[in-house]
Amino acid sequence: MTTPSVAWLVGASSGIGQALAFALAQAGWQVAISARRSEPLQAMQTRHPSLTPYPLDVTDAHSLHAAAAAITRELGEIDLCVLNAGDYTPMPLDAFDPALFRKLCEVNYLGMVNGLDAILPLMLARGRGQILLTASIAGYRGLPKSAPYSASKAAVISLAESLHLELKARGVLLRVVNPGFVRSPLTDKNDFKMPFLMEAEDAAQAIMRDLPRQNFEIAFPKRFAYLMKLLRLLPYSLYFKLTKGAA
Repeated sequence: MTTPSVAWLVGASSGIGQALAFALAQAGWQVAISARRSEPLQAMQTRHPSLTPYPLDVTDAHSLHAAAAAITRELGEIDLCVLNAGDYTPMPLDAFDPALFRKLCEVNYLGMVNGLDAILPLMLARGRGQILLTASIAGYRGLPKSAPYSASKAAVISLAESLHLELKARGVLLRVVNPGFVRSPLTDKNDFKMPFLMEAEDAAQAIMRDLPRQNFEIAFPKRFAYLMKLLRLLPYSLYFKLTKGAA
C-alpha cells in the first residue's frame, strides 16, 4: 500500500484510535471511523473532513458487517483496517469478578474476532489489504491486578500469530500492535506510576512509521517493549520474584 486510500479504524473515539485517525487523515487517507458513541465521531469529523463516522458496537457482529458494507459502498475498497476497540478495568484479587472477565473478553478479544469476520471476506476476495489488531505489552505475561485485561490481550496476540501466515499466503498482511502505557481515559483508571507513559499522538506516530513495513509486530515504546520481552523469557520462579512487589 504505497498510496494512501481508504482506512477503517474501529475504536476511534479516544486515545490511540483518535490520534491515529487524525494522523492517517493528515497523511492523505480517507478514514472511516467507528466507535459505539456517535457524538465523539461527529466531533472528530468537524475537525477533519477526511473522517467519516460509522458508529457500531464490536460486540454486535451484524453492526460490523453493516459498517464494512457501507464503507465499501460509500468510500471504496478498504485497504487498511485497524481493529483498536478495547476496554480496561483493574481487578485486584479482593474484587475478583467473573462478569469483568466476560466483559473484557467480549470487547478486547471477541470484538477482534467479529471485526475480522467482517473485513476478511472483502480483503481475501481481492487478495490484498492490511489489518492491525491492537493488543498490548500487557499481553506478554500475566500481570498482578490485571488478570482480565492481560488475558484478553494475550488472546489477541495468539489470534494474530495463528492467522498471520495463512493470511499472508493469500495476500493479506495481519499485524499486531502492542502498546505500552498510553495516556487515555482507560489508563487514567490506574492509581500507580506508569513506566514509559506515552501521549496518544506519539503512539500514533509510532504506528505510522511502521505502517509501510511488513514486520508482524509494532511495539512501543521500544525500551519498555524490550524489557517486557525479556521478562517473558524468564523462568516463572524469577519472574514472580521480580513482580511480587506489584501484587
